[in-house]
Amino acid sequence: MGLIFKLRDRLNRQAALKWVIYGTIVGIVSGLGAVTFFYCLEWGKFYLFEYLAGYKLTHPAGEHLVNIEVVRPFKRWLLFVLPVVGGLLSGLIVYTWAPEAEGHGTDAMIDSFHNRNGYVRWRVPYVKSLASVITLATGGSAGREGPIAQIGSGFGSWLAQVLGLSIKDRRILLLAGCAGGLGAIFRAPLGGALTAVEVLYREDFESEAIVPCVISSVVAYSIFTIIFGHKPIFETPPVYFTNPLELLTYLVLGLACVPFGYIYVKTFYGLRDRVFRLMPLKRHLKPALGGVFVGLIGLWFPQVLSGGYGTIQKALCGHLTAGFMVVLALLKIVATSCTISSGGSGGVFGPSLYIGAMVGGVVGQLGQQFFPNVVTHPGAFSLVGMGAFFAGVAKAPLGALMMVSEMTQGYGLLVPLMFTSTIAIILSQKWHLYEKQVLNKFHSPAHRAETVVNVLHGLHVGDVCPKGRAVTILPMDMTLGELKRLVARTRDSFFPVVDQDFRLRGVLAVPSVRNLIFEDDLSDLLVVAELVSPPVSVKWNETLDQALVKFLRSGYYHLPVVNDEGEVEGVLKLDELVSAYHEEMERIKGEETF
Repeated sequence: MGLIFKLRDRLNRQAALKWVIYGTIVGIVSGLGAVTFFYCLEWGKFYLFEYLAGYKLTHPAGEHLVNIEVVRPFKRWLLFVLPVVGGLLSGLIVYTWAPEAEGHGTDAMIDSFHNRNGYVRWRVPYVKSLASVITLATGGSAGREGPIAQIGSGFGSWLAQVLGLSIKDRRILLLAGCAGGLGAIFRAPLGGALTAVEVLYREDFESEAIVPCVISSVVAYSIFTIIFGHKPIFETPPVYFTNPLELLTYLVLGLACVPFGYIYVKTFYGLRDRVFRLMPLKRHLKPALGGVFVGLIGLWFPQVLSGGYGTIQKALCGHLTAGFMVVLALLKIVATSCTISSGGSGGVFGPSLYIGAMVGGVVGQLGQQFFPNVVTHPGAFSLVGMGAFFAGVAKAPLGALMMVSEMTQGYGLLVPLMFTSTIAIILSQKWHLYEKQVLNKFHSPAHRAETVVNVLHGLHVGDVCPKGRAVTILPMDMTLGELKRLVARTRDSFFPVVDQDFRLRGVLAVPSVRNLIFEDDLSDLLVVAELVSPPVSVKWNETLDQALVKFLRSGYYHLPVVNDEGEVEGVLKLDELVSAYHEEMERIKGEETF
């Protein structure tokens, strides 16, 4: 361990190399974690659905791991039983060993960043992985980004703890692990990195973590694709945005994403807070109850079970009717809310893509029906709907845009993706899917101390202390009687004391010598030089955060301002510093408002 700590200390002195190495290590583990998770999930779904239940799963074009054909009698009743059993097992595992692994995982990662100093218990990734594989493989309606984000971020946090890194570095490695997991499991290296730094805030992103997140995501993606291939998850025809009139239809799609997003968020948290949490039932059993509702839906609409990526592929290819897609979108909202809000383990990104694809498919097909010369590829609207819907509910436009583009290779639709996502975000400001998100860095406990320092760090003594203002200075040979007469004529309580060359030699604080001032017998015996405290001063180019430290350490309300030769040229008052801080904060708030 001694050698490891020596290497750590050396890396801490070389920031660029440090993040390359740490990002690579986190990316390797995140990539291997994504490989293991995906492999177990695909084989689990094959065995439970195709082998046991006899239900033939549909797969996206670039994601079909198990190529074994089995002919088994279809047992519809198992489509009801599987989510119940999966919910029961998941609840027992999570609430017995790691209760913080409940739910969709991404919120837990966000909460860890903002409120827990980037700390994640070592067992959480293992518990989350097992519980999520069980939930998804048995038909629970959820996504895999929450589990894989918590797996990657858990390792990043653990690595930082083992190496004894700072809290700031631990938070960054937490995000790097999340980025690696997302970039690998969705084969979207840039989208995974952007989502990790963007999902923390509704109107900001964690810029300091971009480099390690990109490195981790690229490394994890490379490992994943070496094993499973480089094909994107979804296959789409080569479609390009060429007709500006189509933007009107995309405007309709952006508007359509808003009510569906509202229903999604309100149903998700409404069922959690007003139904499942109020039930007089042991929380270990509540995911099984959620599985009952999911199973009832799955009996007649098995398309909403598990991730549903095969159904998304059909929507992208235009193989579903508009009416059927509306039904699937609404049922997916209910099924996802029952799965995760009851305490089941899974993500919400996958279901968001599903709902957005269905909403986009409906708008695309209706647009082609009414305007066939304008809307020529209705499947393109499913692709755009995926990104716009998630951007609206998650407040992560850049990450959603790149994630969808990389998952589909649909770069020809970047313009409508940006346009539609912007519409959805603007009209969805009052609700959001990740409740642990904060507005921006000013609202994050992770940046609270840093924010205060930065406000003062950007201001200098010369910005708030007027130059040329008259300063009352005391010579060292001034008698106590002369000082008494001076104090009677001024309201100041702190005076710089100078020698014959006007260089600062100390500070006289009237409160500390008040008892002596009123001793008439000492008026001609004592001089100022015998009463001064050690000199404390600031310079014109010092920052206000440096000045604040000197105010706090000295207890003075006034500090002399000196030049490079130590000559007194002004006085900085504490109330001037406080006023400057207040004005700067008001200015920043004004910029946020407008």
